[in-house]
Amino acid sequence: MTIDEKQLIALLTGFKDEIVQSVDHRLGIVQENIQHKLDLVVEGQQSLVERMDRMEGRMDRMEKRVDGIAVDVSAHRRDTEAHRKGWRVREE
Repeated sequence: MTIDEKQLIALLTGFKDEIVQSVDHRLGIVQENIQHKLDLVVEGQQSLVERMDRMEGRMDRMEKRVDGIAVDVSAHRRDTEAHRKGWRVREE
């Protein structure tokens, strides 16, 4: 049995269509997979930003506490130095 030119073109066109459909299907699967992974990365980044915001708030509160302690220590030192006869501040 021999195949004429029209039958060969029809057969090759069918193969081409099957290949295009297969490639489109596989690319769709790959795209969904990449999108899912990208969504996970975005979610992780959002989580990190929220965590950093909370940490920044904690650092701000800690800074205020340290500043308050520095003021208290400074006042205590001035008071101690005002009473030199009874108290001495030693720095080593």
